[in-house]
Amino acid sequence: MWCRRPLKCTVNQCRVARINKGDSSQSLKHPSFFIFELGVFDRSRPFVIITTEMNPLILALALSTVFACGGLSAQTRTWQPSPGHTQVPIWPGAVPDAQPATGLEDATTVTNSLVAGRPWVLVDNVSRPTMTVYSPKGTNTSVAVVVFPGGGYWELAIDLEGTEVCDWLTSKGITGVLLKYRVPLSGPHWDPQLKRHVTPKAPIALEDAQRTVGLVRFHAAEWHIDPHKIGVLGFSAGGHLVAAMSTHFERRLYPAVDEADKESCRPDFAVALYPGHLWTDTKFELNPDIATHITSQTSPTFLLQNEDDHVDSVNDSLVYYMALKNAGVPVELHSYAQGGHAFGLRPTKFPATRWPQLVETWLRTIGMIRE
Repeated sequence: MWCRRPLKCTVNQCRVARINKGDSSQSLKHPSFFIFELGVFDRSRPFVIITTEMNPLILALALSTVFACGGLSAQTRTWQPSPGHTQVPIWPGAVPDAQPATGLEDATTVTNSLVAGRPWVLVDNVSRPTMTVYSPKGTNTSVAVVVFPGGGYWELAIDLEGTEVCDWLTSKGITGVLLKYRVPLSGPHWDPQLKRHVTPKAPIALEDAQRTVGLVRFHAAEWHIDPHKIGVLGFSAGGHLVAAMSTHFERRLYPAVDEADKESCRPDFAVALYPGHLWTDTKFELNPDIATHITSQTSPTFLLQNEDDHVDSVNDSLVYYMALKNAGVPVELHSYAQGGHAFGLRPTKFPATRWPQLVETWLRTIGMIRE
């Protein structure tokens, strides 16, 4: 069983732990079970691996320690949007390139790793991707944005980088479409055991994103959307998904399902906030899977990342900016000395959290929103 949670456990004092019966090769840090450090995921969220081989008494103690120290609810539930919104499956039948289930989907409120003084919700084990449409209540600009929450391709920060963003979009007359894409291991991710980045054989998160943009364009008239004003916005791993969508739209990565897959899945604009998995880490170069697909048709892009982002380096945005600029793609980059990572649009003392106003101005500049 996998549990990726921001622990601040006063018992074991380790950020990332593996609990494994009889793992005598590692140092003992707790009187009841063995723990050793593996590393951190994209969003620097610690996790615990608990093997099913454990003695039931030890397993019970381990779980009680995790929840007591982690500030989390032990309740497992499927995420649901707020009243008045309905999430619908994006695939009418079986999902393409289905992966073995890692467990039941669960949504957990994180209370000990607050963002701007507030808890947030993460969702794990998404095997049936959905989209939720948030329509403007008043003025409608006919613009739509598909939102990709971050989470290192392990989980989804569904409210911090999802529903709260859609609420902001609708307040500006923009339709927000929240994509709950498949996780875990659905895109390039950090493997803590191999201690390196891994690219999955099937980029299933990108498949979900392509399908969703096609669906939005297919339903554009019904949802009062201009089919030429459909963009994407994502955070962290979702920012990588934004870049992938901006460069992988010539063909679907899955067999066509219906008429929606005949629509273009090219975003008309793209917003990537503190994106990850773009820089190669060893050299100041763009990830080849993105670099080799950049053309003059790549989506106009807005980038924002802080210099003190210790989860995803500012180099992720810098190398992508340079590649887009060299290809003649309209691109705007904002970088700040401080502000960190994973702040969503919750305002703090740091100027980077004022990015919504910058994006709104940029959308006017590129002609998506009228002056």
